[in-house]
Amino acid sequence: MAVSLLALSLVPLGANAETHIVKKKHGEVAKSSRVSKTFVAGARGNTVVKASRRSVVRLAPAVPSYGQLAGLHQTSDDLDLKSSVALVLDQDTNEVLLRKNDSAVLPIASLTKLMTGLVMSEAKLPMDEMITITDDDVDTEKHSSSRLRVGTTLSREELMHLALMSSENRAAHALGRTYPGGLSAFVDAMNTKAQLLGMKDTKYVEPTGLSSKNQSSAQDLARLVGTAARDPLLREFTTSPSHQVAVGSRMMEFHTTNRLVKNPAWDIGLQKTGFINEAGQCLVMEAKIAGRKLIMVFLDSAGKLSRIGDAERVRKWVETQMPGATVVRQVSS
Repeated sequence: MAVSLLALSLVPLGANAETHIVKKKHGEVAKSSRVSKTFVAGARGNTVVKASRRSVVRLAPAVPSYGQLAGLHQTSDDLDLKSSVALVLDQDTNEVLLRKNDSAVLPIASLTKLMTGLVMSEAKLPMDEMITITDDDVDTEKHSSSRLRVGTTLSREELMHLALMSSENRAAHALGRTYPGGLSAFVDAMNTKAQLLGMKDTKYVEPTGLSSKNQSSAQDLARLVGTAARDPLLREFTTSPSHQVAVGSRMMEFHTTNRLVKNPAWDIGLQKTGFINEAGQCLVMEAKIAGRKLIMVFLDSAGKLSRIGDAERVRKWVETQMPGATVVRQVSS
């Protein structure tokens, strides 16, 4: 058993404490440390702590994405994209500039919230109506955290803003729960809208994206992005760098989940990120590059920043191409 001396100030002599720390995420190391601390007087009157530490390290089982299970990551491309699925097309002409496994149907994580926002926007419900977060909005599937505590009351507009900008799961769920007819009616509306948009490979079962049963293809998501990008409210909310809301007597500031929104090199009209283990890192955007409005879809990317890196690779590549070029990169599994 290891014994160490740690300098500590402003601790009462003879105090005792015990700390238990547990951190566990899918595919990451879970560490559990129990530290018994006894405070004693040290040299020159300083207070020191004698600590006995016992650590147990357990490896949480990695959860492979559906794309990995399907072998999509084995598909190579000239841009060395880390996303196993990609689609880039001109929004005005529908000209495809790049495609990679774009018909594969995979979980889409919080990209789901783009449809949640679209249905909510088109419902024309009172945006100033106040909605309270309840126990029903707490994630019991992935046990994700949220800064919106049960009992928090915000307007429908604020919840929609946080769902689209910060990917707040409780906000998205509350929007669906308070839709006329309840959550089931909202999910039906999501699927009906998908069918109307020709998203034949898309299915929604809830409004947050926490369920891996929410699935779509890059082709379908490009249709959704094209439609959502014509909605001023969705454009505004998805591209906000940050937003403050009043929660009780204090102000809380939320931030975008997409760092490219704050990058002056990018002209982004609409965007949404997503992640669950089954889906990998996901990103959809409408962005103006080299004078063209492009729709970009990246699914099942490996690595926290890889979807951002893929978007940067595509932007630099498009900027080097002749305007009006036909399909220049096509990769299929």
